[in-house]
Amino acid sequence: MDIDTGTAHSARIYDYIIGGEDHFPADREAGDAMCREWPALPVHMRANRDFMHRAARHLAREAGIRQFLDIGSGIPTSPSLHETVQAEAPDARVVYVDNDPLVLALSRDRLTGTPEGRTAYLEADMRDPAGILAAPAFRTTLDPGRPVALTVIAIVHFLLDEHDAVGIVRRLLDPLPSGSHLAMSIGTADFAPEEVGRVAREYAARGMPMRLRTHAEAAEFFTGLDLVDPGIVQVHRWRPDGTGTRVVRDEDIAMYGAVARKP
Repeated sequence: MDIDTGTAHSARIYDYIIGGEDHFPADREAGDAMCREWPALPVHMRANRDFMHRAARHLAREAGIRQFLDIGSGIPTSPSLHETVQAEAPDARVVYVDNDPLVLALSRDRLTGTPEGRTAYLEADMRDPAGILAAPAFRTTLDPGRPVALTVIAIVHFLLDEHDAVGIVRRLLDPLPSGSHLAMSIGTADFAPEEVGRVAREYAARGMPMRLRTHAEAAEFFTGLDLVDPGIVQVHRWRPDGTGTRVVRDEDIAMYGAVARKP
């Protein structure tokens, strides 16, 4: 695999900070530098992952969704999305999408699901929605005529204005049928602007510029959709269930989260 281990990568930095094992010295150096700038970064990242699992359980258990398209899946860390949803619905199907060759290599071994369900991995760039939806891995794993949960977790802050993040998400969601859902977490500097700004500069210094969004800008992703209660809130405030990260302060979280249904 053509993996550049000498350059820090966002997925491997995330893996390092949340306690994973799939990273290299450059990723650890970057993660340590970012945590020095904002010591709450590990709390923030774990709270985001806790949100993903709560949203996934809601979609499988309460919304009855059995098909999931996970964009920017990142390095597989157990429990992964398919483990969470297949614990609720063993017949659930999940397609993971990422463009990191390390994620591809690890996914082949780790993303195996229940006998009743299916998991697939698609190496693709989220900036090519048409290519994702036309890919055999998508077409043979999911039924585009039935509702799909589109999950876009902690990735759009790496899409700049010229990338049109709202348009990309819309082009992924528009072909999906009524009853489909969108679950997102969206980076923001609304609650700790100085600290989060310093972390963003560390990312940018390593070739990963970020576009952090206000609450109003986050709301643009959900235009025309029916937001699930409690709407667009910080990730730790979206239906907390007493599991995962325990005590979290608002100023330690730089991510909005929401789930919405397509009418």
